[in-house]
Amino acid sequence: MDFKLLKHNNVFKRKVAIIGSGFVGSSIAYSLLIKECAREIVLIDINKDSSVGEALDIKHGIPYMGSAFVYSGEYKDAEDCDLIIITAGRNRRVGENRLEMAVDNIKIVKNVINQLEKHYTKGVIMIVTNPVDIITYKVSEWTNLPNGMVFGTGCILDSSRFVSVLSEYLSINPEMINGFIAGEHGESQFPAWTKITVAGMPVSEYCCTVGRPFDDEIKNRIVSKVKEMGSKIISYKGKTHYGIATCVTYLADAILNRRSTIASVSSAFEGEYGINYCALSVPSIVGGNGVEKRLVEKWDEKEFKCLKISEKRIIEVLNKFSE
Repeated sequence: MDFKLLKHNNVFKRKVAIIGSGFVGSSIAYSLLIKECAREIVLIDINKDSSVGEALDIKHGIPYMGSAFVYSGEYKDAEDCDLIIITAGRNRRVGENRLEMAVDNIKIVKNVINQLEKHYTKGVIMIVTNPVDIITYKVSEWTNLPNGMVFGTGCILDSSRFVSVLSEYLSINPEMINGFIAGEHGESQFPAWTKITVAGMPVSEYCCTVGRPFDDEIKNRIVSKVKEMGSKIISYKGKTHYGIATCVTYLADAILNRRSTIASVSSAFEGEYGINYCALSVPSIVGGNGVEKRLVEKWDEKEFKCLKISEKRIIEVLNKFSE
């Protein structure tokens, strides 16, 4: 299938379609409303009652907290959207890793794309459904849209969690830290320690300056805590949705308001880092056209090897779905 971008249909309306109105989709809609990123938000779900109820609940809040038009719709209402957010899919179960969801969620998202194809006219497609790297690559392949117009939230939430954990260890404000997680949104994710700064200094230099220990054991403890965060939340409450909703809203603001930002999100590589036929997260420029550029940075050998491990894991799964 090929999605057709209609050249005459380029009026910018700040219209968003969210496909899947469960906890994640409805939390995203609510966050978009409060942040006033969108003028129009349509919720689309196979369970029509669910999307109707969520839309009514969201739009009946205090009027001055957000003025977007929020409603339940059908796939035809995805026409002329500037941003289409796909959250449809089953949730991760307790003890399950994200790659184990691939069989079920590829089928679900393939059906979404088949329905969406009939009505697509324009707009960036953002994938939230897990395993996000697998789904992002498959949707890029199915739609054949220009590179970067389909991208996944990838490691943006992991990066946020990482900054939070590191700030707790250093007892400083998270805003002082500039750092990210790259690779797979899953088990093989990793921080590029050589690029992480605190108050403008390399993190190791900062720790030395303030007399804070910072050895491999501490680094590994921080990384493990970040990796386990999603599973930990699921074990407590059965789902995660607020964190990803705020991350999606941050990205939506960059797209809908043309305020380009840099975030570690997932998109289909075209030779960067020697990688092809795979979607992974690296720091990328995100703007009105989705991922506009993947930044190729000078990492150390260990970090580069970590990225190649993520590539191998994702390609092994993709090869099972090479239709």
